[in-house]
Order: sequence, then structure tokens, then C-alpha cells
Amino acid sequence: MVSLIQRYHFITLLLTGLTFLVVMVGAYTRLSDAGLGCPDWPGCYGSLIVPEEITGQNAYAHIPLEKDKAWIEMIHRYIAGILGFALFTLTLMSLCHKPVIENIRGLLAFTSLLIIFQAALGMWTVTWLLHPTIVMLHLLGGMATLSLVWLANLRIRTAAEFKRPYHKPSRGIKMGAVIGLIMVIIQIALGGWLSTNYAAFACPDFPTCQNTWWPPLYLEAFNPFIPLDRNFSGGFLDHPLRVSIHFAHRLGALITTLYLLIFGAYCLTQLYGRIRFVIFILWLVLLVQVLLGIINVVALLPLWAAVLHNGVAALLLLVMVTLNYRLLQARL
Repeated sequence: MVSLIQRYHFITLLLTGLTFLVVMVGAYTRLSDAGLGCPDWPGCYGSLIVPEEITGQNAYAHIPLEKDKAWIEMIHRYIAGILGFALFTLTLMSLCHKPVIENIRGLLAFTSLLIIFQAALGMWTVTWLLHPTIVMLHLLGGMATLSLVWLANLRIRTAAEFKRPYHKPSRGIKMGAVIGLIMVIIQIALGGWLSTNYAAFACPDFPTCQNTWWPPLYLEAFNPFIPLDRNFSGGFLDHPLRVSIHFAHRLGALITTLYLLIFGAYCLTQLYGRIRFVIFILWLVLLVQVLLGIINVVALLPLWAAVLHNGVAALLLLVMVTLNYRLLQARL
């Protein structure tokens, strides 16, 4: 007979997959320029499904209907809505089983609140016409939701595991893993800022950028306090500012990669068991991510590679969450 903990483990695993799907479809929506496929929210031209045509009586009749982009946007909303409903349902279920899954009840409640904020960010993404700061926050919120659902799954797995002997990792290793996690989050934020400011083509050469190893950098390229005075589709920054964003993302990728390689090598000399397996997975995901980043530059951002780059970034984040959790639990 399947225990209650095993059921919750299975459900949170499914929700992790569903959240990952939402992140991937969101990336596809953004990268295919479908973010304004529907000019209103939560419907599309005033309807819960994409209309066949727009009449002059429609409030958004002055905005041309692109059905393909509209459907991409609405599919993203549908899947996100299903995820929100599933999370709310699981949170309510957890209140009925307090003694069994007490270690994830608060986590699920917080994630449900985050989903509400994510919905608001999704609305503002449309109503504020792809404002770069809102789009980046929406991306980070999706990554945070994915991480929290996965963390709930890890906690359930811990509760179901048989306790076995272990040795405690050093404080330095734990701190190093936290630093690595923060670096990955910053790198994801830089990638989101690059994407929402349409800076992917600012450095078409590799490994140099604009035929130099260190182009001029401008801090104003990273100003999040942008007035709501325009449609941000296609970007608005001058080329030198986009170069700054692109180069910062590359530089961050180089620093993060080197750090995770060195930190992982050190962990292999100090730890054993499942932590070593997590490190090998980390390196594999890191390698794929670097290769995808290079492909995006030299092949001029093919849509499939750009979407996968977002997805593998999400996987890298999950690996770092797993590593930090395992080190914290010290069940090696």
C-alpha cells in the first residue's frame, strides 16, 4: 500500500515537471516575441480563447491580431493557471495532514502566495508593454517557484528515507555551495536582463565581443527604474548599452563556470556518496549550458537553442538547490 508520504512525493514530483513546463513555455513565449500576442489579461482580446477575428467593436480592434503569437501566449497562461490551481489544492490538502508532512506545509503555502504574485507580474508584463524589469522579475519568479516546488519534493524524500550514518561536511563547503547558488541566480538574472533588452545580437562574435576582449561597459545599461513611457517590444537601449549587458552575461558565465568547476573538484576530494553524484550532474548540466550559450552566439540565436538555454539554466538551478539541501541535511 502506498503511504501518504509517497503520494506527496509523487505529486510534488509531477508539480516540479509541470512548473518546469511553464518555465519552458514562458521562455518560448518571450523568445518568439509572443509576449504581447494578447494585448489584455487574463483573456485575449476580451475572450478566454483566441478569437477568429477582431471586429471594430472590440476594445482592442486597433491592435492587429497575430493568431499564432496569441495562441502561444494563451497556452502559457492556461498551463500556468493549471499549475496555480494544483498548487493551491496541494496546499489545502497539506493542512489536512499536518503531522505527516509538516515539513512542507509552510513551504507550499509560501509557494502558493508566490504564484499569486507571479500572476500579477504576468498581467503587468502585458499591461506595461514588456517593461524589462517586470519581464526579468517574472522570469526570476518562475525560477523561484520551480525551486520551491523541487525543494518540497526533496523534503518529502528526506522524510521517507531510512536514516543512515553520515559524516558532516565542513562549514566552508556549505558556504561555498551557497555562494555557488547565489552566482547561478545572478547569472539567470543577467540572462533575463539580456533577453528582455534584446541584447543577444550585441556581440555576434565569439570568444571576443565586438572584436575586442573587453568592450566599454556602461552601468546605466542595468538601471531597473525605467519609466513606463513606451512599448518595450524590440528593446529601447542604444547599441553600446546592449553590448554592456551581453558582455556582462558572458563574463558572469565565465566566472560562474570556473567557480563551480573548482568548487566541485574540491567537494570530490572531501565528500562521498550521493553528493559526488550531484557534483557530476552539476558538471554535466554546466557543460551543456556553456555549449548552448556558444551556439546561441555563433548561430545567431536559433529559437530551439535559446529556449533550451533557459531550460538548462533552470536545471542548473535545481542541481544547486539539491546540492545545498543535501549538504544542509548532511545525509551523504
